[in-house]
Amino acid sequence: MRERPPVPTILHVDMDAFFASVEVLDDPSLAGKPVIVGGAGARGVVASCTYEARAFGVHSAMPSVRARQLCPEAIFLSGRHSRYAEVSGQLHKILHDVTPTVEPIGLDEAFMDVAGARRLLGPPDRIAHGLRGRVRDELGLGCAVGIGRSKMIAKLASRAAKPRASRRGLEPGPGVYLVEPDVELEFLHGHDVEALWGVGPATAQRLHDLGVRSVGDLAGVPVDTLVRRLGKASGAHLAALARGEDPDPVNPNRPNKSIGHEETFSEDLVDPHELERHVLRMAESVATMLRGASTSARTITVKVKFKDLSLQTRSHTLGRPIATGGAIGQVAAALLAGVDPGEGIRLLGVSASGLSVGEADQLAFDLGDGLDEENHSATAREQSWQEVTATVDAIRGRFGRGAVGSAAMVTEDGVQVPARRDAPWGPDR
Repeated sequence: MRERPPVPTILHVDMDAFFASVEVLDDPSLAGKPVIVGGAGARGVVASCTYEARAFGVHSAMPSVRARQLCPEAIFLSGRHSRYAEVSGQLHKILHDVTPTVEPIGLDEAFMDVAGARRLLGPPDRIAHGLRGRVRDELGLGCAVGIGRSKMIAKLASRAAKPRASRRGLEPGPGVYLVEPDVELEFLHGHDVEALWGVGPATAQRLHDLGVRSVGDLAGVPVDTLVRRLGKASGAHLAALARGEDPDPVNPNRPNKSIGHEETFSEDLVDPHELERHVLRMAESVATMLRGASTSARTITVKVKFKDLSLQTRSHTLGRPIATGGAIGQVAAALLAGVDPGEGIRLLGVSASGLSVGEADQLAFDLGDGLDEENHSATAREQSWQEVTATVDAIRGRFGRGAVGSAAMVTEDGVQVPARRDAPWGPDR
């Protein structure tokens, strides 16, 4: 196990209501209003909301229907991922001015290890206050910074640093929260057990069945009891976290595990041809993101959510990596063909994993599952699409994403190439 530093040097920087705050920044007329970024339709979910909306009980991941019930006057916005990514890039430039040891977590948060910056910039709490000041002055946005000897403690500390909203008004947070080593366990044990990484609803229920509600309760449970109830890996992992042992260092080079795109439809789809058109369109989006990250993938996965909310995934792993829309689309379409749409499909997604840096190889596929007839054409398609893709990327680079695309991307409004976060929170209709 990695020995923890004697002083807290790990920072967790978490932007306040990031997506919604960017919208207010760009449109000052929204200031002081309950703004919700997410899907406004019956199947939408909340991605982010201002503290004025949180005062009504709205929070991220809440169904938009429920959010509208709680806050009828809420202003719903679909969101602009490209704009959030732009601001996120500006944020990370500020963070990298302090230390190169920055581990991004999504667009709006990051871990930092400032051990090497203390001699020049001072103690970690001074560094944290300086960061907040720069983010406020240069970006016009707020953030909270937690400081601890581990990533888990730092993340919990950043929550304690945030403001809190209620119907009585907004209660400002301290902005920076430092957890000293001598109070670390007291701070940790006061949290609900759901605050620990790896404790989802199912695990939480198993722990509740043992009478465990807080992290302190968990720390008092024998490890062998947790192993019997949760399994060897999960039981030992949670027992260590409850003791404050989190050996995971800040890793500035942590690779993406997968790249994907999924969408919730406004109406359930059953037509195989329409479903195939969507999966090919999403495959092109995934391929574009792969090439943008200079990576390729060996495993392609299709995710399907049905009308009854049940989920099904189908995956195929290739012998060598691919990165073209034609090749990914052919694998994804073959996987989708093996799925019975039943009474309807409400969500469809395509993702790529098994990522590797560098150019994809020209290869033959073995799609399996009775799809051997695809093998011959797959090789030719991968080879030909590598040449086509280079031309497509060049055209889009000069004239924009909508300048060229496959037939599956043609809509009444022209060529629509899905971006990484287009419609991730459900449709507006």
